[in-house]
Amino acid sequence: MAELNAHEAVNLYFDEAAGLIELDDEMADILKSSYREIAVQVPVRLDSGGLLVLRGYRVQHNGARGPYKGGIRYHPSADLNEIRALAALMTWKTSLLEIPFGGAKGGIEVDPLPLSQRELERMTRRFTLAISHVLGMYRDIPAPDVNTNAQTMAWMMDAFSGKEGYTPAIVTGKPLDFGGAPGREAATGRGCVYVLESATKHWSVDLSSMKVAIQGFGNVGSWAALELADRGVKVIAASDMYGGVYHENGLDVHALAALSREGRSVKEAEGVETITNEELLELECDVLIPAALGEVIRADNADRIKAGIVVEAANYPTTPDADKILNDRGVRVIPDVLANGGGVTGSYFEWTQNIQQFTWKESRFNDELEEKLRDAFESVAGFADYHKCSMRAASYAIGIGRVSKAARMRGYI
Repeated sequence: MAELNAHEAVNLYFDEAAGLIELDDEMADILKSSYREIAVQVPVRLDSGGLLVLRGYRVQHNGARGPYKGGIRYHPSADLNEIRALAALMTWKTSLLEIPFGGAKGGIEVDPLPLSQRELERMTRRFTLAISHVLGMYRDIPAPDVNTNAQTMAWMMDAFSGKEGYTPAIVTGKPLDFGGAPGREAATGRGCVYVLESATKHWSVDLSSMKVAIQGFGNVGSWAALELADRGVKVIAASDMYGGVYHENGLDVHALAALSREGRSVKEAEGVETITNEELLELECDVLIPAALGEVIRADNADRIKAGIVVEAANYPTTPDADKILNDRGVRVIPDVLANGGGVTGSYFEWTQNIQQFTWKESRFNDELEEKLRDAFESVAGFADYHKCSMRAASYAIGIGRVSKAARMRGYI
């Protein structure tokens, strides 16, 4: 039997959580659907003189609690169905973290790897202008996601500012020279470690003695690895799109991060065993951190996951069928809406600083980030323990409950 697609899976999790808080059908109908969905044509003139015609999307799921917030991804799988699912996830994530944002997501169906920097810039500017009428610092604030970065956000900010005037708060995840916040780049990966620390403390297990495997060594995975290494935790495996590396006594994470910053693969590291991404997922380890794309843990491999804790640094890395298998086996899953919440929390800090035109020191940024994520974890753990449900169901239930309350207060129904 085929597994659910991303949007169906998110709605399945929604239904489970809605039952826990006895959400009425009318409110459920509102919260399960998107407020606005935009599909735009993105023609890009290539350096060769040819024309590439792409499709771009921006889905604004719910804005009851504040401006829409969500990343922009460039990937062949970034179709409307995937963007819908991720926009809904952002709604529950911002609510769970008690950040005054709603949820949105955007993307272009494209493989960005063959494109030059000039082609990427032209594509980004064209896309930004095509959706600019629904953006705004108090309306919808994009951020980086898969295959986008600080440079992408600088292009988006400049394109929007050319139309509306200088507006640094229109996007987050910007370069420091253009209103970015010290600490924002590391926030998602660092936040994963803050949440994992809270979890191990709550479960009375020793994080320092654990072995960790990280699938995906981009911005999120690399920063999580560095944070763990700085705490003396062994990262025994790491991978990128080209494959992975393994060392039973722990990898040299700083050397891997240096390779990644140079645009090179972790497979170029010396003195390690090379493995595939699939083999990494099934390694003997204590903690598995999927930090790449979605749907990597599925029904066909979930029974071979040997980690006792799965920390979902990526969005939707575990399908519902796999989630059930892991839960039945006693594997503790820290869901994406909680585990990778450091990114949007850091974006919130950057946004507020842009509005105030006042930059925090990185130490304050990290202190505030840690407090937000630890508080969110305690709320989820308390709910899960009381209701005897999974942490995913608890996270959704808390997020949905807060959005429902805001929607009623604003008079949606």
